Amino acid sequence: MGARVAVRSDRRRAGGGVVAILLAALLAGIGMAGCGSGGIGGNTGPATEVDASGPVKGQLTISQWPLYIDPGKNGTVAEFEGKTGVDVKYIEDINDNSEFFGKMQPLLAKGESGGRSMITVSDWLANQMYHLGYIQKLDYSKLPNVQNNLITPLRHPAADPNREFTVPWQSGMTGLIVNTKLAPDVNSICDLFDPKYRGKVDMLTELRDTVPMTLKCMGIDPDTATTDQWLAAVTKVKQAADSGQIRRFTGNDYIRDLSSGDVDFVLGWSGDAIQLQQDDPSIKFVMPKEGCMLWSTSMEIPTGAPNPAAAEAWMNYVYDPKVQADIAEYVNYVTPVKGVKPILAKRDPQLAKSKLIFPTKQYTKNCTFEPVLPGEQGRKVTQAFNAVVNG
Repeated sequence: MGARVAVRSDRRRAGGGVVAILLAALLAGIGMAGCGSGGIGGNTGPATEVDASGPVKGQLTISQWPLYIDPGKNGTVAEFEGKTGVDVKYIEDINDNSEFFGKMQPLLAKGESGGRSMITVSDWLANQMYHLGYIQKLDYSKLPNVQNNLITPLRHPAADPNREFTVPWQSGMTGLIVNTKLAPDVNSICDLFDPKYRGKVDMLTELRDTVPMTLKCMGIDPDTATTDQWLAAVTKVKQAADSGQIRRFTGNDYIRDLSSGDVDFVLGWSGDAIQLQQDDPSIKFVMPKEGCMLWSTSMEIPTGAPNPAAAEAWMNYVYDPKVQADIAEYVNYVTPVKGVKPILAKRDPQLAKSKLIFPTKQYTKNCTFEPVLPGEQGRKVTQAFNAVVNG
């Protein structure tokens, strides 16, 4: 379990320290860049619609996170190649949103993609890249499966309200992962700040999880929070860290802390909870009464993509429920595609019953999409939060 979970869940990290602050500073310059007036790193014009009119053939290069697809000669990539004749170069070169953006930005600023026709980044970063002119609008005439099968809860995120430039690859939830033997009554984000659990909780290094969840504890909607409210939430986290309330800030290495009993519960990601339950049924994902954070890593076509026709063919292909069932069975995150549940019910009835893979509207009624945090607000909050995490 350990190695697979450890690598796979790193996709939720948005980066810390200098790289994240530099990214925030760059994205704060979007307003100066305007629609192609130069500025900080902007492209030569506004985002254009992809031209997917060509034949589906040739090579398709995809940048993806590690272990985020069913592998092997019978896996999704091999089957797509067999059905289309497209040669897929599937590169697992994304380990961190900010790091990947830092690598790609000099190319994208020149209208180049480094040969990539598809990338897969978090929705919040895709929003920022789109406004820099680095991502193209999609041609939905080539995406009937996406139009028909994208699940309703993922159709209108704040980062891309009409899914004009993103198609979800996989999704997930950020909530509480609890050792119910040690903390049977935990059901609130505010329990993370309860002195009863001093030194027995972990919080995440990921700003777009830890800070908006703290806002929810404070009774503030992250979607409408002011910069001062965001900074107040960072201060609350800082006070908890300084007092020893928070044992440490982690990525998915909270898995070790839960397994060893060093912590009672953590702020964590739904996909990890499924894996942890297999080893210890007393460890469970608890939906906080204040709700969760919903997040997606999505497929995008960058500016300069050499084979957009094959990229859109891939998007459409993986939105076939039978294909997506293979992916969902392997990765164990929230599947974005309708019709997968009855297929999995025949293969693995227990997996098909999981609310962490097939969450209901009622289950996620108080949940919020991960925030974009653009411009100057994003720079201020990022700088303040990284000072706490790296303090």
